Amino acid sequence: MSITVYGIPNCETVKKARGWLDGLGLRYRFHDYKKDGVDGARLRHWVEQRGWETILNRRGTTFRKLPELQRTDLDADKAVALMEANPSAIKRPVVEYSHEDGRGLLVGFDPQEWSTALGGSLT
Repeated sequence: MSITVYGIPNCETVKKARGWLDGLGLRYRFHDYKKDGVDGARLRHWVEQRGWETILNRRGTTFRKLPELQRTDLDADKAVALMEANPSAIKRPVVEYSHEDGRGLLVGFDPQEWSTALGGSLT
């Protein structure tokens, strides 16, 4: 199984998610998108899979502090550009995974959803 967790290390939700993975002994790679960024192609892929409304964190401080002009009339292209320029506006964590049953993308931390996606009977 391959798991990559995208997020910010000091985010409480990311800490919970990483703790959950660690508790189950699941190996993963962590990508700090505040430090390392996230390229536009990857963001577009996430948006194609789950929709920009799911990937963009509109409730967070980063988004709310943006000028009104940047926060209005959003569509997929504008949202991707906004998230690429402001990685803290990406919902956390985002997890890309692959295993023998396929590939997937998880957004946010939901232990039940993660258990189902990452192996069914992990809890």
